[in-house]
Amino acid sequence: MTVEQQARGRANGAAGSARRRSRKDEILEIAVGLFASRGYHGVSMDDIGAAAGVTGPALYHHFAGKEAMLVAALIPVSEELLAGGQQRSTGHPDDPRGALESLIDFHVDFALANPAVIALHLHELDRLPDEPRRRIRRLQRLYVEQWVTVLTALHPGMPDGEARVLAHAAFGLMNSTPFLGGEVDRRRRAELLRAATLAALLAHPGS
Repeated sequence: MTVEQQARGRANGAAGSARRRSRKDEILEIAVGLFASRGYHGVSMDDIGAAAGVTGPALYHHFAGKEAMLVAALIPVSEELLAGGQQRSTGHPDDPRGALESLIDFHVDFALANPAVIALHLHELDRLPDEPRRRIRRLQRLYVEQWVTVLTALHPGMPDGEARVLAHAAFGLMNSTPFLGGEVDRRRRAELLRAATLAALLAHPGS
């Protein structure tokens, strides 16, 4: 199942839920799925309207354009990652391994639950204008620093720069497989990702 189909399915499922999301949220999720599967430039506002069953004027009532949709998708997610990272990195005082395991659990769950957003972060961030792009980059840097703090506590003497290298390598590992199909079920994928990331970060590379 593609990320586009996943987004449509979630939007359709929400229609029958007791607590409906707003129509704006449903349109945004569909747009994110389309951007992730076809690329930002491969999707028009008409494509988004057709997929969401919304006419042009009604679509522009919710969003000024594709750029506004991208901003609306990426900034809240960056804020969510930072807030979650801060909570988990500080939730295990004097236990850096526990903090690391908590960070890994958080990021793996996020990556598997949000493959379309992960794709946008990886491939479409540079489409944004300067101000929101700088804001997102700053949020990302602050998130990385949560990992750096935990890794340098876990490996005394490790320079911050090396910890950042390891953190980014871990993100690459955890963000790489949410796009796989159903050959391995989600629970097992999560187990494999957690184990591989933890093993990589517990090892202390020699100087």
